[in-house]
Amino acid sequence: MTSSRRPEAMITAVDTNIILDILIPEEPFGESSKALLDRHLSIGQLIVCEVVYAELAAWFYPEKELNTFLAETGMRLVSSNDKSLYIAGAKWAEYSRKSNKNLFACGNCGNTFEMSCPQCATKLTRRFHVLADFLIGAHALVHADCLLSRDLGVYKTYFSDLKVVSSI
Repeated sequence: MTSSRRPEAMITAVDTNIILDILIPEEPFGESSKALLDRHLSIGQLIVCEVVYAELAAWFYPEKELNTFLAETGMRLVSSNDKSLYIAGAKWAEYSRKSNKNLFACGNCGNTFEMSCPQCATKLTRRFHVLADFLIGAHALVHADCLLSRDLGVYKTYFSDLKVVSSI
């Protein structure tokens, strides 16, 4: 497979949480996420996948506003391909097999631990990570040089070849 991109232009995928940091007033990571986006835009291109686009649609009405926002911020939608979709499914299947529904995982470091209700001491169970996280990670792995995100745990564990840059 040949690539038409210039070797000097870095391509950076952006996760929804980084974008929401700059959209939601007084978000704790707003300034650092804005600086991160600006820095990566200055050295190349910013892209989002379909999942990020869909998650952002909840914040924009009509659709034209979302497309205008992406254009004004230098981000563009890049569609997934069969390779990234396959990787996402395979990594999610690996996660599903390994996951213990009684263990919680830190989104920053990936550490797992049990939790109990502070009132009745019942052990809490959690829901699985949705496939969306794996679609975002696999898309970035195939279509970009790095991913901007604050959700580091899943990406560190299941996408070890992916460079993830955080605004934390």
